[in-house]
Amino acid sequence: MSRHKTAGLLLLLGTLGLAGCRQDMHNQPRYKPLAATDFFGDGRSARPTIEDTVARGQLHLDAARYTGKENGKDVTQIPIQITRADLQRGRERFDIYCSPCHGRLGDGHGMIVSRGLRQPPSYHDPRLVDAPVGHFFDVMTNGYGAMYSYASRVAVDDRWRIAAYIRALQLSQNAPADVAKQVASTLKNGGPAGGQQ
Repeated sequence: MSRHKTAGLLLLLGTLGLAGCRQDMHNQPRYKPLAATDFFGDGRSARPTIEDTVARGQLHLDAARYTGKENGKDVTQIPIQITRADLQRGRERFDIYCSPCHGRLGDGHGMIVSRGLRQPPSYHDPRLVDAPVGHFFDVMTNGYGAMYSYASRVAVDDRWRIAAYIRALQLSQNAPADVAKQVASTLKNGGPAGGQQ
């Protein structure tokens, strides 16, 4: 068989092979998001979720862990165990997501303030020092004031780690006064064991 006939035969087989490829999966009928339809009685192409069903990975039995609330009130204790490694991760996440506005010290002097935007509150304000830890989780999850939600950017447990780091920042800024009170009390009582040396 000549070279030209072989090339022609290959071209013919290739053309027949391509004609046999079907694009049914690529060109199937579909609705654009939120498009109207006459197929369903409610006129919506997007179907509502079925009641009493939970998507895989969305079963959150521990309400405190996933909402930061118990009985509608902010929790006062972090519902996950926090280790030194967790606190370090909280610091890393804080530096990435929080410090541009709140500053590395949590004092509200982040770089956005130097750019002319509104200053966020300091975490060392007595109102926030006294706030339950669930408040910080809730604000990260749902946003508050000018701050938008970080729920899609920061995982649930990382939000708790950030909240733990915020508490560490608050304690670090108030440590000198606390230490001074403890030292004064110790001196007043005559030493660490209440006068026994």
